[in-house]
Amino acid sequence: MSVNYCSSCGHPMETRQMDGVDRRVCTNCEAVHWGNYSIGVGALVVKDDKVLLVRRAQEPGKGNWTNPGGYIEQLEPIEETVVREVLEETGVHTKVKGIVALRDQPRNIHNVYIAFEMDYVDGEPKADGIEVDGAGFFSLEEMETMQVANFTKWLVDVAVNGKSNGLLPDKETDIPLNGYGLFRV
Repeated sequence: MSVNYCSSCGHPMETRQMDGVDRRVCTNCEAVHWGNYSIGVGALVVKDDKVLLVRRAQEPGKGNWTNPGGYIEQLEPIEETVVREVLEETGVHTKVKGIVALRDQPRNIHNVYIAFEMDYVDGEPKADGIEVDGAGFFSLEEMETMQVANFTKWLVDVAVNGKSNGLLPDKETDIPLNGYGLFRV
């Protein structure tokens, strides 16, 4: 899909070669359209050797069991997104431990998915009835008889068998964050 008008000032866009790539550039304010992207987050919450899963009530993946998650809002810090998504979908309160996996899916709308290891705080899983129609903590044995999405199976392996704490939030940095989220090994 071609961008015809500037999202900043509304003037027409034209195609220009930039660093060997055709880019859409505003004819008035010079704003560059870098592409279309979406950033998703997912939560890996383990309690008593069981993983929190939800059953999708909508496409894509309707009927599949997945880990809770969703997409970031424009001005929302990613750590708040993953906590919010778990709470909205399951009613479970969690806290971010660190980033433990990433999926890069280049396509028409380039999708990046960031998986967080989460601490369980409290709450009993209850499906929201909109995005998901089932929620609960499940053992690996229980998952064998469930329709678990392939990507979720990979993430569950990360959650259960991961040998690293992943990237951890850096709250002790000397640089001013100004709303940035920083994670490090």
